[in-house]
Amino acid sequence: MSTTQLAKFYAQLGDAVEDIYLEPDMDEDIDDMSIHLGNLLGGHTVLELGCGTGYWTEVVAESAASVLALDINANLVDIARERGMPADKVSFRVADALDLPEDIGKFSAVLVSFLWSHLTKGEQEKLLATLKKRLGKDVLLVILDESFVEGFSETTARTDAEGTTWEIQTLDGERYELPKSYPSDSALRKRLGNVGKEIKIERVEFFWILTCRLK
Repeated sequence: MSTTQLAKFYAQLGDAVEDIYLEPDMDEDIDDMSIHLGNLLGGHTVLELGCGTGYWTEVVAESAASVLALDINANLVDIARERGMPADKVSFRVADALDLPEDIGKFSAVLVSFLWSHLTKGEQEKLLATLKKRLGKDVLLVILDESFVEGFSETTARTDAEGTTWEIQTLDGERYELPKSYPSDSALRKRLGNVGKEIKIERVEFFWILTCRLK
């Protein structure tokens, strides 16, 4: 399963995962997305999937009522905890977004941050089915991910029979083949249409953000 390779890659990457945000050209887009996320998730009880080192968790925590942030990698969750966010507002858990624990609890919003594009088409379907089953109707779904930027983004190496695109990454001399997609608005609407209503998509140069309500 691709998530095994993905988890291993990001575990090895550790806090270097945030190096991408040091790109000077990205500053304005990060500010725009931070403000937008704050407005969208203000006052919500938020479940964040794929929290990584907690970069966006910290952004969301400023306006949300509470955040439970999940990641499959325990070492990334440890890094996120070290940010020192208020314990009465932000909690963390090591868990697989595609196999949410039954005792996950109730939330008014779910944030999928930079995970969607790293899932195969089949895994995206599984994630949506899991969210619908565990969280129920009318929960706000927010998906934040990367746009393709010429000269900056990795080019995809191949497309499989399912339609999933893959990229090659090398880290510490080890080669990884990882799912990586840069979906169009129409592809996103088609993918989310069965589970979401009131779908809205906004784009800046480096990022896109989709919001909808679970049906």
